[in-house]
Amino acid sequence: MGNHETIALAVIGGTGLYRLATLAGARSVSEPTPYGEASGPLRIGTLAGRTVAFLARHGEGHTLPPHKVNYRANLWLLHAVGVKRVLAVNAVGGITQRFGPRTIGVPDQIIDYTWGRIGTFCEEGDRDVLHVDMSEPYTQRLRHALLAAARAANVEVVAGGCYGATQGPRLETKAEIARLRRDGCDVVGMTGMPEAALARELGLDYACLALVANWAAGCGDAAEITMAEVLDNLEYATARLPAVLAALLKGTAV
Repeated sequence: MGNHETIALAVIGGTGLYRLATLAGARSVSEPTPYGEASGPLRIGTLAGRTVAFLARHGEGHTLPPHKVNYRANLWLLHAVGVKRVLAVNAVGGITQRFGPRTIGVPDQIIDYTWGRIGTFCEEGDRDVLHVDMSEPYTQRLRHALLAAARAANVEVVAGGCYGATQGPRLETKAEIARLRRDGCDVVGMTGMPEAALARELGLDYACLALVANWAAGCGDAAEITMAEVLDNLEYATARLPAVLAALLKGTAV
């Protein structure tokens, strides 16, 4: 792939975040990868005077369910255009009391309950087998920079917590959420893995902003989780992202 300008940060947006409206002068970049097509084009523009890339994880029309996202192509495309730091924005359900709806979290651990997803770039046998260390699945320096940025932007976030990654696209049963709670999960989502592991294989700094869209099954008072509730809560949380991103870009080096 050709030469590209230095990109300070890439943002992978999840449900409810299909674009960064604050990106100035955005242009589209679409390039092939050895692993097929990415979810959509990269939107590259400027935010806080820095070059930022944005990729809609589910496609810009939200056409890809979690288990059909080509995580390998997405991460490879970011890597190929020179991205070094990736901020994943994930819509999640809250399990423990700290993570009620509209909360923004910066988790530090993850448990993978997904199945059937290709979770490595070593699948085809044309690359050396990598046994990457996932003791700390999110890059500490980027997590700490993100927490500092939230403080600078006066946006409240919850530091730490465990993300339980489930298969989807259906939501979980009460019994499944009870199991996740027993396992130590604080939030539940469908896209956290294999994205984090693939980023590690490529040597990318990777951190997560988890936007709590709803209480997980059996954790709140609602009899049923509705998409209207989910999207309303995501809109509220998403509105706080530009300030955090601007502070992150102003406060850290590439």
